[in-house]
Amino acid sequence: MNKQALARCKKYIFPALGLLLLGAVGIFAISVLLPTVYEVNTEEELAAVDVSVEEVPKEPPVTHLKTPEFVRALYMTSCIAGTPSLRKRLVSIAEETEVNAFVIDIKDYSGNIAFSTKDPRFKDAEGLTCTVSDMREFISALHEKDIYVIGRITVFQDPHFAKKHPNIAVQKESDKTTWEDYKGISFIDAGAREYWDYIVELSHESYNVGFDELNFDYIRFPSDGNMRDIYYPVSEEIVLADPDFGKAHVVKDFFAYLYSELKQTGAVLSADMFGMVATNSDDLNIGQTIEFAEPYFDYIAPMVYPSHYPKGFNGHQNVNAYSYEIVKFSMDQAVKKLYAASSTPEKLRPWLQDFDYPVPYTPEMVKAQIQAVYDAGLDSWMLWDPTNQYTREILLPNE
Repeated sequence: MNKQALARCKKYIFPALGLLLLGAVGIFAISVLLPTVYEVNTEEELAAVDVSVEEVPKEPPVTHLKTPEFVRALYMTSCIAGTPSLRKRLVSIAEETEVNAFVIDIKDYSGNIAFSTKDPRFKDAEGLTCTVSDMREFISALHEKDIYVIGRITVFQDPHFAKKHPNIAVQKESDKTTWEDYKGISFIDAGAREYWDYIVELSHESYNVGFDELNFDYIRFPSDGNMRDIYYPVSEEIVLADPDFGKAHVVKDFFAYLYSELKQTGAVLSADMFGMVATNSDDLNIGQTIEFAEPYFDYIAPMVYPSHYPKGFNGHQNVNAYSYEIVKFSMDQAVKKLYAASSTPEKLRPWLQDFDYPVPYTPEMVKAQIQAVYDAGLDSWMLWDPTNQYTREILLPNE
């Protein structure tokens, strides 16, 4: 109640109430009941009862940072992001070093969605594993520190959705049951348009919670499983009609749809791709090519982890012993592809390896990859470690 309204009550309503009570039950009733009517005279007392709109707790406003001139990012799992005591360690790295961005899981390999949304279609996938209950507040806090926030969405790798919708999951050709890779993970057929809408709506929810950029991973057909017993219930006809690039055209259609549905939001879009898209002329049998992705994304992120290249790649029998050479050659080729597409190499932002596989990756090996990026004429990179244990000593201090 504001001061003017309270004054009117004192002038008109309170005396009238007194007269009514006098006529109804007499002086005794007045003496008993009137003390329950508050008599407010001082500024302090007025302040005590005057509850303004400004005093009602509010969620932090959603803001979006402009993409930095160069991005130096660390990957953060939803489990780390959802645990303040653990994420504090990573945030301190960004406060003290050249790191100026985080890539945080929105939807991971399990199909888990890491924060609560307003869309009921996502409810059964929220918090399957780890959750970030204060995602909006966390992003806002990072923005206050001028830290750019990228949200990672694992796309067609989604065993949770596949279990609910086996009709559009990748299947075994032999018995039409759900196909799984060697890790036991299932995929959605990349041509399933109803699933495209699922990803689009999750993207809208994610941008509206504050993510500056949306990063799409596993935007491909599956691999690393029994590829002789596999069937695509939606895309089979297209794949069989064009064994070389049928999958790539299906994935390209998804790229185009994603772009058309999200371009009005202003969200920055990026795509993770196999490292060998930089050096191969085919679609790697998973539907990925730089050329098909380039028109629809602001940034392309080849995963040029040296450990993921085959023995003998570019003449290197032990690829892990040539971390600089692998990354330098790959990014040189990627730059050429962007120029050939009349695009700009600044779209390239590679993922680099900072995890121990299949050998320990020393600080020198990680640093060599970063130097290779610079020597390829690029400025941005992202470090990947699934355990989020990063090699802090190789990072330059914050200026």
